[in-house]
Amino acid sequence: MSDFKALAVPGVQKLKPYIPGKPISELERELGIDNIIKLASNENPLGPSPKAMAAIKDLLPELALYPDGNGFELKKALAEKHQVNMDQITLGNGSNDVLVLLAEAFLTAAHNAIYSQYSFAVYPIAIQAIGATHKMIPALGWDSESPLGCDLAAMAAAIDDQTQMIFIANPNNPTGSFLSQQALYKFIQQVPENVIVVLDEAYLEYALESQRVDGSLWLNEFDNLVITRTFSKAYGLAGLRVGYSLSHPDIANVLNRIRQPFNVNTLALKAAQAAIDDGDFIKQSMAVNAQGLSQLAACCDDLNLRYVPSKGNFLLVDFQQEAMPIYEHLLHNGIITRPVANYGLATSLRITIGTQQQMQRLIKLLPTALR
Repeated sequence: MSDFKALAVPGVQKLKPYIPGKPISELERELGIDNIIKLASNENPLGPSPKAMAAIKDLLPELALYPDGNGFELKKALAEKHQVNMDQITLGNGSNDVLVLLAEAFLTAAHNAIYSQYSFAVYPIAIQAIGATHKMIPALGWDSESPLGCDLAAMAAAIDDQTQMIFIANPNNPTGSFLSQQALYKFIQQVPENVIVVLDEAYLEYALESQRVDGSLWLNEFDNLVITRTFSKAYGLAGLRVGYSLSHPDIANVLNRIRQPFNVNTLALKAAQAAIDDGDFIKQSMAVNAQGLSQLAACCDDLNLRYVPSKGNFLLVDFQQEAMPIYEHLLHNGIITRPVANYGLATSLRITIGTQQQMQRLIKLLPTALR
């Protein structure tokens, strides 16, 4: 029998599959329990935007037809939202898709790409699958002003002649840490023009408006800057998989050469277009998140648990002991959280912010999990 793993390209051979948060249906099958709440995958607890739901229902009779492969209407809406030209937009099957496209388009075995420790797992996966060298820069410590955040000085120092790309998430997943406008802008200024800076803003909407750092406002100044966004988080469309990037037209042109035909389906295109205009839903989502984040942080303070102050829709909680028994205890009581040992954070869980009722249930259960 052939050794198919040995037939794979070297970078892929060394990869481990990405493990997503446990689905509710899987926990129901395993433990035979119901009334489960999932606080594992940073999904919007309010569900999809109502305008998106209405748009989907209207489109059901058209599902026998292929989607608009160019995504014209969604691109037009995004161009208006961000005040960019349509040729600066690349659509993806979630922003994850665009991150992989960037690696495929611009990295080779002769290059390296830089990212911070405790960053989104897709960065090293995409880099290594291409055969490029990944340079993970140690994050700041728990005692820093930005616990587990990006060490921008160290990242800048790591740039060399083989560096082709830098990935930065702001806010960062899974830590929730956040870079200031001044620090991030100064960093991008230092990056050579031939090095692409990918600024992943999947969780941008969850930061207070006064604290948001919108990298898209810098696109006219930095030709090597790429912004990625998603409709999976604040807009509540994770199940439809739709994201996008904003960049210099020449970068978008390259990405669209390798983007798969019809990579965003008809329902996703229309739902995303409708969700953009649902400002009331976004405001409601932000309010629910702010309340839940405050509740969970206060609970952690009461239990003397340290956590990373978060600008996302989740909190990284460090129990300073092996986290899996705590995860299992919560699991057997119908609450799914996210272990992050695969990130090197074996004593922590990432907990998504839910509704007030869901957070109250979690907060009531947490002390029993620590015994």
